[in-house]
Amino acid sequence: MRGGVKRFHRREPASPPPVLLLLPRETQVDAQAARLARRRYPVGAEPVGEGVGDACAFRVWAPRRQRVQLALEDGARIDMTREPSGHFAALAPARAGRRYGFLLDDDEKIYPDPASRFQPEGPHGLSQIVDPRAYAWRDGDWRGARLHGAVVYEFHVGTFTPQGTWRAAIDKLPLLKETGITMLEMMPVADFPGAYGWGYDGVNLFAPTRLYGQPDDLRAFVDAAHALGLAVILDVVYNHLGPDGNYLPQFSDHWFTARHVNEWGAAIDFDGPHAQGVREFFISNAAYWIDEFHFDGLRFDATQSIIDGSREHVIAAMAKAARKAAGVRDIVLIGENEPMDTRLLRPLAEDGCGLDAIWNDDLHHSAIVALTGLRQAYFADHHGAPQEFVSAAKYGALFQGQFYLHQGKSRGKPGLDVAPAAFVNFLENHDQAANLPMGLRLHQRCSPAQKRALTTLILLLPGTPMLFQGQEFDASAPFAYFADHEPDLAAKVREGRLAFLSQFDSLRNEAVSLRLPEPDARATFEACRIDWDERARNRGALRFTQDLLRLRRRDPVFCAQRRGALDGAVIGAQVFLLRFFGPRGDDRLLIVNLGHEMSPGSLAEPLAAPPMGRAWTEIFCSENPAYGGVGAPPLLMDALWRIPAQCALALDAAPIC
Repeated sequence: MRGGVKRFHRREPASPPPVLLLLPRETQVDAQAARLARRRYPVGAEPVGEGVGDACAFRVWAPRRQRVQLALEDGARIDMTREPSGHFAALAPARAGRRYGFLLDDDEKIYPDPASRFQPEGPHGLSQIVDPRAYAWRDGDWRGARLHGAVVYEFHVGTFTPQGTWRAAIDKLPLLKETGITMLEMMPVADFPGAYGWGYDGVNLFAPTRLYGQPDDLRAFVDAAHALGLAVILDVVYNHLGPDGNYLPQFSDHWFTARHVNEWGAAIDFDGPHAQGVREFFISNAAYWIDEFHFDGLRFDATQSIIDGSREHVIAAMAKAARKAAGVRDIVLIGENEPMDTRLLRPLAEDGCGLDAIWNDDLHHSAIVALTGLRQAYFADHHGAPQEFVSAAKYGALFQGQFYLHQGKSRGKPGLDVAPAAFVNFLENHDQAANLPMGLRLHQRCSPAQKRALTTLILLLPGTPMLFQGQEFDASAPFAYFADHEPDLAAKVREGRLAFLSQFDSLRNEAVSLRLPEPDARATFEACRIDWDERARNRGALRFTQDLLRLRRRDPVFCAQRRGALDGAVIGAQVFLLRFFGPRGDDRLLIVNLGHEMSPGSLAEPLAAPPMGRAWTEIFCSENPAYGGVGAPPLLMDALWRIPAQCALALDAAPIC
C-alpha cells in the first residue's frame, strides 16, 4: 500500500531451509568462500554460479547489528556470517527473479536490501535478485563517448513519452539523432516511493525504478542508443537520500553526520571514523551503472553538498572507479556545482576530482536576465549585459572567486585555463524550468526572436551545449516540480517548495503562489508530458535547431572548440560580437543583437575586420523566416554596417575571388 511502511512478517518455512552444498563441512565452507569471493561488488545480491542464476551471494553492511538473516520470499531463513568489517554474507541457491530481504537481530520486520538491484513493489517492498548476465548486449563495437563535439540532451523518462517507460523512449531515439543530439543525460532513476517524481529523492541507489520498466528495459534503452551512435549518461544523486523509504539507518549508525550542513537534510558521512562502508557503497554505485548498464558517464548532482575532508575526495574516488569500470570505453563525467568550483575539473594529480565538465550556471543566469528581465534571488548578481556573454564565451564561468552579493561571500574558483568544452552551456534544464513561474518553458516567457538569438550563441559557443527535453521544437508542456508522497510528507514538501520559491519576490504575491502547481498533484505530473505531435507542428523551431547543430557539427571552425581561439567585443548597449579564429585565416564572426536595430555605418572594432583577402559572408541568420523569424536585411550594404534587431548572424570569412 503506497504511502505507508509495508511490513513483512516472519513466516515459518513449510520445509527445512535449503542445504547450501551437499559436501563435507570443511569442503562446503571452502567452496562457499570461493563462490563468495567471486562477487564483483562488495554489497547486494549477485548470482555467482557457473550457469545463469544457479547460486547467489548476498552481502550487506550492517555494523549496527549482531545478527542478520537472509529472508527468502518462500519463508526460508538463512543465517548470515558476520565479518570484522561489519558486513554480513551468505550464499544461497536462489535464482534471478526471487525476492528476499533481511531480518535484523530480533526485529520481525523484513527490510529490503540497501543495495537491491530491483524493487518490484517500490522501496518498502522486498528486493529482487537480478542477474545482469541474462541480457545479451549488442554494443560490443561501441567505444564510449567523449566530451569534444558532444551535444547533450537532458530528459526525464517519466514525462518524455506518454507511456513514461524506457521501452517507449527507445522509439524517440531516431528523432533525437535526426535533430543532431549526440549524448543523452537521463535524470535520476534510482527507485523512490510513489507513482511519479523527479528522481532526486531516490533511496535504492542500485535499483532502477520499477516505474519505468524492468532493469533489462533500461539496458535495452542504452543498447538501442548505442546502435544509433548516441551516448547515454546518468544523473546520480550522492549528496542526500530521499525522506521516505530510506532504511540505511536500520543497518548502520554511520551513514549520516551532523558535522556537515546539507540543505536537503542529514549529510552523508564520507569522512568520519566509520566512513569506510559508506564510501565503499557510493564508489561501487558509480562503477555499477557504468559496468552493468553500459552508461557512457555520470552527471553528479549538487556536488557542493558532497562534503568530504578525506585525503582523497570521494568524488575523485568515484571518478576513478567509474573509469576503471568502463575498461576500454571512454566515459564522460559531469558535475553540477552551484559555485562552479573548477577544482572538480583539475586532474587527480593536482588534488582535483578528475571530472570532465561542470554545468555553467553563470551563463544561464545572464541569459535569463537578458531574456526575461528577472533579477531576483540568484539572478541578482547578473545583468544580462553583452560583456557577460563575451566573458562567458571566452572563460566559461563568470564568477571565479569574486564577491557574490546574493550569498554575501566569494563564489567560484579560478578557471581561466579550463578548456571551453568543460563548461556545459544551456538555456533550460529541469531545475531552471521548474523555478520559473508555473514551470513555463523559456520560449513562453520571452521574445521568440531574442530566444533564437541566444540559442544561436549557446549552440555555437566552444562550450558543450545542452538542450532540455522538447526544447528543440519549442514544446509547450511545462516542467514543474512534482513528487508523489504520502499526505503528511506531501504537505511538508509543498511548504518547502514554497519556501524555496519565496526567494523570488514576485512569487511571494498570494495571487501568484495560489496558482503554483501542486507538487503532489497527479495533474502537475501529467501536464509535463511531452506532446510529440508538436514536433511536426513546430517545424520552424525544429528546423532552427537542426540547422544550428548541423552548422556546429560540420563547420571546421565552430566545431574546433579550441582554447584561446575566440575573442569578443561589445559594440552596442545590447550588441556584441565574437570572433572565432580559424587556423588558416578562415575565421568566423558571430554577431548577437538582443535589442533594437543598429545602424552604426562604420564599426570601430578591429575584430569586425575580415582577414586579409577575405570578406564576410552570411552563413546563418536566426531571423530566417523558415525558423519563424521576420527576415533580416544584409549585414553589410556598400560596406556600411546594419545590424538587425533581436537577431544572431554567423559569418564566414570567405576568400575574395
